[in-house]
Amino acid sequence: MIKSFRSRALKRFWTKSDASGLRHDWVRKIERQLTLLDSATKPEDMDVVTFGFHRLTADQAGRYAITVSRNWRLTFAFDGQDAVDVDLEDYHGG
Repeated sequence: MIKSFRSRALKRFWTKSDASGLRHDWVRKIERQLTLLDSATKPEDMDVVTFGFHRLTADQAGRYAITVSRNWRLTFAFDGQDAVDVDLEDYHGG
């Protein structure tokens, strides 16, 4: 289950179905990704071929990412069986 968000736009979308803070062409994919993340009980449950699942390293160690579009990723961590600190970020900075 998703327990917490870093991104206000993702939280608003997930809890209120308000996509105003998201790119319209990403909404369907993000909805699929959040739905799967909500049912995931471990990070590896997100290892879907089209999602590009990977572990993050260095200062992001302990977090995971899946691709939304180009450099944009949905990032998250797990606390037990719950997804936490879900964010939408361009962590490549470009």
